[in-house]
Amino acid sequence: MKIGALASSLRKPLPETLNAFAEMGLQGVQIGVTREFLGYSEEKLGEIRELCRKNNLEISALCGDLGGDPFHVENECMERAEILCRIVDIACQLGTKVITTHIGVVPEDPADPVYPLMVKSIGHAAEYAASKGVTLAIETGPEKAEVLRSFLETVDSKGLGVNLDPANLRMVSCVDPVHAVEVLGRWIVHTHAKDGVNLYPGSAAARYGMRNPDGSKREFREEPARFKEVPLGQGQVPWDAYLNALRKVGFDGFLTIERECGDDPAGDIRLAVNFLREKLGEA
Repeated sequence: MKIGALASSLRKPLPETLNAFAEMGLQGVQIGVTREFLGYSEEKLGEIRELCRKNNLEISALCGDLGGDPFHVENECMERAEILCRIVDIACQLGTKVITTHIGVVPEDPADPVYPLMVKSIGHAAEYAASKGVTLAIETGPEKAEVLRSFLETVDSKGLGVNLDPANLRMVSCVDPVHAVEVLGRWIVHTHAKDGVNLYPGSAAARYGMRNPDGSKREFREEPARFKEVPLGQGQVPWDAYLNALRKVGFDGFLTIERECGDDPAGDIRLAVNFLREKLGEA
């Protein structure tokens, strides 16, 4: 497996981030696609790709999260699907084959009115991705592994996969990441290396939020889950068992470090790099 990091985790301009990641000895970088990216010219995207090449960094994936829960909403879901198709084009221009994204909470019950909207819109984007040799990787967290697997099987597209985030599973949904790998193994194309602690095992769906097909906010009776993200190795992710589970399902891609909080992002990323190298036997 290879070690990379999410560019936004360092909280610095991209050129400075790429230089720092190269100095840390990282093999890859995941780049977040902002709305500004959608208007970039081929020349501008070429400059980004060349900057990564000069720093010997593979673009492990793009992060295609643009916020909101549009895949739940009838008059928004196809518009967001088309935006994902545009991000697929950007991925091709940047030379990467994976786009990670949160699609919103997948309902446990396929009879839920937002379920067919999600199947239709995500399926549309996934088929376009497949036609370009790209995979849309749904990030784990809001739902149990079995619910996500059922959704993947329902959409049934070669362009749809999983970005396995063990911390989201453990700290939000209280799901064992090892079990999630066993359930979702054949769909995993990218992972996030993050850690966390669950503080209250409430509702993950209430924590992430949902909207109804008409756009109104869905109300929940359950209390939302509470959690805290912590530096790698200091949380509830069972790293040895988790990495072994990834090996067993044949995953040999990127462990992409993600750090969304903390006062010393550079220090936390270095700590994570050293932690993963030790776990992978590279220290």
